[in-house]
Amino acid sequence: MRILTFSVLRNCKLKSALLKNLSVEVSHAKSEIDKLSDPNLLEILPTWKEDEEVELRSAVLKQMRVLPNFLTEEEEAALLGEVEPQLKRMRYEYDHWDNAIEGYRETEREQWNAQNSATLARVRAVAFPAHAQLLPHAHVLDLAPAGYIRPHVDAVRFCGDTIAGLCLLSSAVMRLAHAERAHLALDALLPRRCLYVMTGVARYSFSHAVLGGERSAWRGARVPRRRRVAVISRERPAPQAAPQAAPQAAPRAARDTDGTVTTT
Repeated sequence: MRILTFSVLRNCKLKSALLKNLSVEVSHAKSEIDKLSDPNLLEILPTWKEDEEVELRSAVLKQMRVLPNFLTEEEEAALLGEVEPQLKRMRYEYDHWDNAIEGYRETEREQWNAQNSATLARVRAVAFPAHAQLLPHAHVLDLAPAGYIRPHVDAVRFCGDTIAGLCLLSSAVMRLAHAERAHLALDALLPRRCLYVMTGVARYSFSHAVLGGERSAWRGARVPRRRRVAVISRERPAPQAAPQAAPQAAPRAARDTDGTVTTT
């Protein structure tokens, strides 16, 4: 009886310790992203009235993050140096299969050199929970200077709750609009060498787009668009569909597209 009691107590202590360690790891990731992200790079648009959907506004501002200067110039050059040889052999495409994107070329990469592996490991540590399972390939999306991405909601069958992208070569403006009520919208300025992280309602309930041409503006000032390369890490899709708390997207408001191609 004593042996059984000891065994039960020991198992309880082990489970408690594991849960405590997991809680500490998640808390550390959250505190790191809180420390590095800049809320001034997000702006609610005037169409979203201040007293309208206050809780939703608070949630999307917490779950769409922009971390400026995440990369050094050396880290940016190293990532580009590894993907450029393959990208240069490809042509920019203007006939995406669901009309969600214009002027792009793309590839996926699983194996990286030591320096770039360390950079992507840092992305994982900051952007994802410690227990998250990531897709093995990073998605590399090369957008031409005149290219742009139309509003879409990434398909849950291709990627999971969290998406994190490194922005190389050019700044850009991303617009998020609620999938059912498009006037509930905000802009995110994505500076060159930043990391952006989308999760929760920002991932499931809002469409997102990368603005092009004259529409590429931030607080009334033009944001010139040059060639932009994004290196995107994605969580594995969940066995089930998106969380029940996430409202269903209206067909007219957003396109349900392949999360690898149209993730920005």
